[in-house]
Amino acid sequence: MAPPTVEEIDQTDEFVHVRFRDPDAFDEIRTPDWAANVGDSVVEDAEVRMGDESGNADWDVQSVLIPTPVDVDTAEEQAAEIAEKIES
Repeated sequence: MAPPTVEEIDQTDEFVHVRFRDPDAFDEIRTPDWAANVGDSVVEDAEVRMGDESGNADWDVQSVLIPTPVDVDTAEEQAAEIAEKIES
């Protein structure tokens, strides 16, 4: 399965925030430890936000935060790799 499509990328002092899905589409968003472990396997200290729609127990990657310093293109590639690992 291909990773979800990147919708938006924002850069802050601490992270490049790569958004795959609109947070308003979810009833709940969490940063579970198991997803953080997958993120860490690609980029140390990456954060993965997972979203759940209507309590259906199907969690999807909402966004991935890649710690700076990193350029936006590299962050996008790393976030896609993390999302693909989780959703495959």
